[in-house]
Amino acid sequence: MAATSSPRLFFLALSLLACFPFCNCHCSVSNKNAEGGMMKGMFVFGSSLVDNGNNNFLPNSLARADYLPYGIDFPLGPSGRFTNGRNVIDLLGGHLKLPSLIPAFADPKTRGSKIVHGVNYASGASGILDDTGSLAGHVINLNQQIRNFEEITLPELETQLGCRSRRSLPNYLFVVGTGGNDYSFNYFLRSSNQNVSLEIFTANLTASLSRQLKKLHSLGARKFVVMSINPLGCSPVVRMNRPTHNGCVQNMNRAAHLFNSHLKSLVDVIRAEMPGSSLVFVNSYKIIRDIIKNPISKGFKDSSTTCCEVASISEGGNGILCKRGGEVCANRSSHVFFDGLHPTEAVNVQIATKAYVSSLKTEVYPTNIARMTKSKI
Repeated sequence: MAATSSPRLFFLALSLLACFPFCNCHCSVSNKNAEGGMMKGMFVFGSSLVDNGNNNFLPNSLARADYLPYGIDFPLGPSGRFTNGRNVIDLLGGHLKLPSLIPAFADPKTRGSKIVHGVNYASGASGILDDTGSLAGHVINLNQQIRNFEEITLPELETQLGCRSRRSLPNYLFVVGTGGNDYSFNYFLRSSNQNVSLEIFTANLTASLSRQLKKLHSLGARKFVVMSINPLGCSPVVRMNRPTHNGCVQNMNRAAHLFNSHLKSLVDVIRAEMPGSSLVFVNSYKIIRDIIKNPISKGFKDSSTTCCEVASISEGGNGILCKRGGEVCANRSSHVFFDGLHPTEAVNVQIATKAYVSSLKTEVYPTNIARMTKSKI
């Protein structure tokens, strides 16, 4: 009898061991995180406003910020962040009390235990549409960012945490900050868009983003932060040699405003189609526009020029990126724009702070990130 029962016990033990990584009731993402409003980490998707160095690892990308003066105020120096110091993601991580900065997916070192507090997939110059950013060489579009999350990170995360992703992912914040490049480097630049109205382009763009958010939801994501497009027409590169109204180019701002209106509406519509989800819309457009309209009251002095030296298009540059080793303003915190497109850390601080605690629905909708992360799903 002992001889017969031993093989049975042996195979029973094997089956339990095989099941363990996915059946483990002690998943290392504790349920108290969700109940207490503490997030385990963040998964980040989007463009240069939230990119923390992915493009550093793309050899043919022209959209890079891995050199001074980028990172002049960042503890690690130039890291690929398109600003002088921390970006919105770094600052949100601070509000969420995450133990470390979110690593870039493309960094070969972002593996194993380094992914347990999240991964950043964002890529400068990329967009919602697959072909956006092709003028900048190799970039990682949003669809590919999501595939990288699904096919590479998720299986490894399940192994690291010892439980299925559907159980662990509600304890992570999914931040999506993209869309501006689909206008700047696609709609307004490509002749093929001349016969497409801004309204139709925007409707198609937000429909694509809706599908992408639903894909993340199907993989287990439950808590989302969607960032508005910034006021494109107020950036130094756009204002260069173009007529402005109140200091900004109106047709570019109209496009951004239209997209943001669609995105805010999407937050209400999509919640019903993504059971158990919570979404926050962060209106960085309004936050930055308010600073530009009255900079002194917000602690700024310069809302129109770049802080770093930028090579203009007539000089062979693109009017956006800082010159390598170029001059930089002494008081970065008084400038709204660091280069021709991207805000300074000082502006990022205001966006992240308002995203986390603002009580104004015109800035965060329908609630702020602090309240959303504390809500039970």
